[in-house]
Amino acid sequence: MIIKKMHDMGVKSEHAYMAAFASIGLTVVAWATSLNAEPGTSVARADRWGIFVGEWAPTFFGLGLALSHYEQQDGTLTDGAAHALRDQNGG
Repeated sequence: MIIKKMHDMGVKSEHAYMAAFASIGLTVVAWATSLNAEPGTSVARADRWGIFVGEWAPTFFGLGLALSHYEQQDGTLTDGAAHALRDQNGG
């Protein structure tokens, strides 16, 4: 139901995959920023920020996969995504 609603709002699997990769990059940025924000603070604080943002990536990848399957059933899967899905499934 949520995937259908997201699809109806125009969210595509490619958008979720891009968000996942962006969150991976943002993880490094958040860690480095937190590490340099207050000199003398522990690395643990920076690690917590990095881990917090890093936990978003699997969620976005999961949404991308669910949207991709929905698009495949719906017939709106793009050529590039269809090719990637075939490669992933060994076809």
